[in-house]
Amino acid sequence: MQTKVRTEKMLIAGDWKYGRKSFQVTNPQNDQVIANVPAASAEDMIDAINQAEAAFHHLSSWPTHERISVLNRAADYMEDHHDIYAETIALEGSKTITEARGEVKRAVQTIRISAEEARRLKGETINFDQREGSENRTGYEYRFPIGVIGAITPFNDPLNLVAHKVGPALAAGNPVIVKPASMTPLSALLLAKAFIHAGVPKGFLSVVTGAGREIGEPLVTSDAVKMISFTGGLNAGEKIAHQAGLKRISMELGSNSPVIVLKDACLSEAVKASVSGAFAAAGQNCLGVQRIFVESPVYDDFVRSFVERTKELQIGDKMSEWTDMGPMINQKEAERVEAWVQEAVYEGAVIEAGGIRDGALFEPTVLTNVSHSSTIYKEEIFGPVVIIEPVKGLQEAVKFSNDVNYGLQAGIFTKNLDHAFYAIQHLHVGGVMVNDSSDYRIDEMPFGGVKGSGLGREGVRHAMNEMTEPKVVCFKITNMWGA
Repeated sequence: MQTKVRTEKMLIAGDWKYGRKSFQVTNPQNDQVIANVPAASAEDMIDAINQAEAAFHHLSSWPTHERISVLNRAADYMEDHHDIYAETIALEGSKTITEARGEVKRAVQTIRISAEEARRLKGETINFDQREGSENRTGYEYRFPIGVIGAITPFNDPLNLVAHKVGPALAAGNPVIVKPASMTPLSALLLAKAFIHAGVPKGFLSVVTGAGREIGEPLVTSDAVKMISFTGGLNAGEKIAHQAGLKRISMELGSNSPVIVLKDACLSEAVKASVSGAFAAAGQNCLGVQRIFVESPVYDDFVRSFVERTKELQIGDKMSEWTDMGPMINQKEAERVEAWVQEAVYEGAVIEAGGIRDGALFEPTVLTNVSHSSTIYKEEIFGPVVIIEPVKGLQEAVKFSNDVNYGLQAGIFTKNLDHAFYAIQHLHVGGVMVNDSSDYRIDEMPFGGVKGSGLGREGVRHAMNEMTEPKVVCFKITNMWGA
């Protein structure tokens, strides 16, 4: 079936505009063109920044009740157009239609949580009289918006990860400029339509589409942009950090997530959660399970069950209700994963399942006997490949888990509380999921990692803290009329 090609406009400070040039968005499953999208120029980005800065100064005290109303109306619009959002996510990206529906639901929740947290963005009183001589002072601190937020988002969650930047920014009273991934810009533009329908103040939201090499640097380096919120790869994150200068930076830079399975675990639950965590969204998930360390007495049983469940997955057409996993985002990425697997096999790894590529589709792949020096062991795979390795016990599993330059989340399966708390204390990660895989998140929780996994935390309330500044107010009270 031939998909009708859409012609889209980008949003610059409340106005829908074409660009002087355009680029094509394709469906990675069949390379069909699904949309023509503006390829913005540096001048377009500068225009969006200037108008956002002017809008912020004009409306520097945007009332909380208005922010709440805009956010809730946007969430209502998304719910009313749920099917359109889901179909767009599935067509332009790697998710199956079932996964896409789940992402829409989460994005709606993210925007609603943002509305709730706008109500709860509060300061606190300060006891100045704790210092001797300050008995006649009283005061408080409150949080105020910092200004224009630059948001750079990836392809793998093209709606919800945009919502995680736009929602908190607007809830805190900041204008936000989104530069979405060029492979998946349509979902971000749909989110913008929800906010325009909801009545977001002019200038407070822009979605500028195009190549990062053209419009990324003006966004990152502008003095008018007070914070960059970036989700993407480590190399790009390091480049942005060097370019940004003296401004706030929040970065989620990926992972190489471990899961530990101890001999007392419920193996069926560990297998079920870990297969899902490894292969959801074709493995293109920063929380995806990449390395599984299994205590030796149950290793063989775990591998056998894991491989059996992996081979049951239905792969193919993203738009089918029965498909568990579709293609990767493009053939180039699938070829990269294939090359990493072949390198690991050359170094002694064994393919227990999968390992076959067909265009952008790479079969769910299970590897054992992988060398710790292999690229696929040390770096983020970001594809449908998982490594399973036996360990002597918990301490060795934790040591191996920490032996990479990433630390986003980890999972551990055990019935022993002492073992669970040992892992909690000693795993160098931003989150530990007990009796679940690393691939678990709710949109309200603080989300981020250590080492090469990033800086700062997302999750609506925590992102809002990053996007606001505290201001201290102190009154010196003079009793003019006497005691």
